[in-house]
Amino acid sequence: MYELRMHGRGGQGAVMGAEILAKALLEEGKYAVTIPAFGFERRGAPVVAYLKFDDKLIRQHTNVRFPNIVVCIDPTLPNSVPIFDGVQEKATAILCTKKGIKEFNFGPRVKKAGLCDGVGIAMETIGRSITNTIMLGAFVKVTGLVTLESINYAMEATAFRDAALEKNIIAVKKGFDQTQVYEL
Repeated sequence: MYELRMHGRGGQGAVMGAEILAKALLEEGKYAVTIPAFGFERRGAPVVAYLKFDDKLIRQHTNVRFPNIVVCIDPTLPNSVPIFDGVQEKATAILCTKKGIKEFNFGPRVKKAGLCDGVGIAMETIGRSITNTIMLGAFVKVTGLVTLESINYAMEATAFRDAALEKNIIAVKKGFDQTQVYEL
């Protein structure tokens, strides 16, 4: 079973991002469970969303304490929140950042990382610094666990219509194309 923890700030769409990813995984025949955790529930406060997915039925609906995938959709969070706490051996980290790989201390358990300037893509494509869908494109590139087509289907089925859908489809593709993948 894969266990993913998505970090963001209130209003950036971490919970919606996890829901879109779950819908995309379901579209591909996998089982998925999302568990949001809001804390203070205010715009700008750290938010965590959890996602578990597998090829077989998932019976456990608890928070993810020991993820094997960490996705951070806010470039400031790695400086203020211990996003790599509890990661499993051979974990994957996917970060929204303009920084280079050498500027991060992933710890000894993270073995693969993807870096994407999600904010830059968001401002260019959507006109707002909401990076959740862009980082789903990064997730597809880094992990290969779901397709861009399924992400696009899930965005339409879950969240977006018309011009917003078109912009987010472009943003997801740019997130995929512009993510740099590193083996650590």
